[in-house]
Amino acid sequence: MSTALIWGASGGIGRALVALLHSHGWTVGAVSRHPQDLADLTEFRYEADAGDAFSAHQAVYRAAQELPAVDLWLYAAGDILSSPVADLAPADWKRILDANLTGAYTSTHLSLPLLAEKAHLMYVGAYSEKLRLPGLSAYAAAKAGLEAFAAALAKEQRERRVTVVRPGAVDTPLWTKMPLRLPRGASSPAAIAERMLEAYQAGTVGTLDL
Repeated sequence: MSTALIWGASGGIGRALVALLHSHGWTVGAVSRHPQDLADLTEFRYEADAGDAFSAHQAVYRAAQELPAVDLWLYAAGDILSSPVADLAPADWKRILDANLTGAYTSTHLSLPLLAEKAHLMYVGAYSEKLRLPGLSAYAAAKAGLEAFAAALAKEQRERRVTVVRPGAVDTPLWTKMPLRLPRGASSPAAIAERMLEAYQAGTVGTLDL
């Protein structure tokens, strides 16, 4: 039986991943700020904000007591804000960077001892070069930084696979914070989760544009 650990597990894509892997018989650890939302999908639920090192450490400590070695580790946490730089408060900049980039580092750093020798790490990124739009400076910077972080990590963790998945428009509540209308034909979270599982099964590394 395979084991996954998913950060941001209550979000649109995160919850779809928990549901999909659960349906395939995986043992799924779910880290979320709202773990009660996942009570119907997994018994291994841990409350944490990935951007907060203390709560992330507590979640990893609990997961280490309960989960087998993790085969698939996923970072699906994130947040977005539309605000011009002139109006962007430092606290809001930090919140977006914490959710999309600092949290990725913190959760990775703390989780590495939990991973199987040949584990696969996946991060939900974005088409950051297409998001350099008015109001999206923090989000675009964070997602570009995530790709750089993952590329360096892959060179350090050579026995493991590292992938940044870059979905296009996805019909999740996060999109309501975007300064753009959801395009017709946007992907569902379930469809993205399916593609991510296929990428794991195929051993896909680097960036994967969906």
